Amino acid sequence: MPLQSPFPARLKEARTIKGLTQLQLGLKLGMDTNSASARMNQYEKGKHAPDYDTMKRMADELGVPVAYFFCESPVEAQLVKVISHLSEDDKKKLLEQLQVAKPESNI
Repeated sequence: MPLQSPFPARLKEARTIKGLTQLQLGLKLGMDTNSASARMNQYEKGKHAPDYDTMKRMADELGVPVAYFFCESPVEAQLVKVISHLSEDDKKKLLEQLQVAKPESNI
């Protein structure tokens, strides 16, 4: 059985946390009024996937990084979201701390 993409569930989660309807998000992304809700519904149902440009605009509108959409667990998704809001210096410091704590995972 093929693996299910986490994208649809993450998109719906981020949209609802932001307090937007499918129609509202679609309109904010510049979609046509007549198709915005249906397109967003298809993305959230996993029937279609947006191209990267659309996905990036969704992420920006919802305040999450694109990587958030592909996290397999809720904990990973939250980590990615929190880390994305850190400054570059703080990200580097965190990375160093993690590498010290778990050196065998260094790439």
